[in-house]
Amino acid sequence: MSEPIIDLRDVVKRFTVGGSEIEILKTVSLQVNAGEFVAIIGPSGSGKSTMLNMITGIDRPTAGKVMVLGQPVHKLSENGLARWRGEAVGIIFQFFQLLPALTLLKNVILPMDLAGKYSARQRRARALELLDMVGLADQAHKLPSMVSGGQQQRAAIVRALANDPPLIVADEPTGNLDQATAHRIFDLFHRFVADGKTMVVVTHDKELATAVPRKIEIADGEIVADYTEQAAKHTLPAGQTVAP
Repeated sequence: MSEPIIDLRDVVKRFTVGGSEIEILKTVSLQVNAGEFVAIIGPSGSGKSTMLNMITGIDRPTAGKVMVLGQPVHKLSENGLARWRGEAVGIIFQFFQLLPALTLLKNVILPMDLAGKYSARQRRARALELLDMVGLADQAHKLPSMVSGGQQQRAAIVRALANDPPLIVADEPTGNLDQATAHRIFDLFHRFVADGKTMVVVTHDKELATAVPRKIEIADGEIVADYTEQAAKHTLPAGQTVAP
């Protein structure tokens, strides 16, 4: 059996707030295999986003080990983390985090520029291909402020795919979107997993989570449930593309 793509072992995370120490994650262990689609669910403040930050190296554990794609994320230097994230992990945020002064096209090109991946011509062609995949080819030269929230999020999603990472993580990616747009975003996630990506999504939306094959439930900093089921996917009708 191959090694898990994500392996958290006895991870603890504590923060000091107002002189008091708060334990956000309490000896959490989790393994995720390549090609899985996992939803992390639980109430606000339960530790969902903190766990995701352990996986991406955005934050470091107080104790325990974090192995992702064979790398000891908890031990990497800041420069090492930045290089590793740029090549191996695509991160999708709730608030899009597109650079407002850059067009959608240039926002998608940027990760490839930073990683030095592909030639200049290939970067542009790949960015246009990715935007076309989510129905944004005709919006490529617009600034983020000129398109809708759903369009901004789709641009942010394909930006996360720019360097073709094997792992994609998303923190409440539909939190600011209407339900119809949210379902379309999850349709995209299913497509990425079908193409061989590993997907880990934090969501508070129980309806969307029902379409995810594996769910990890967190409460008070602990994993209280880990279950897999044959989920009914939300799919688009044959021949239909993601709407603008």
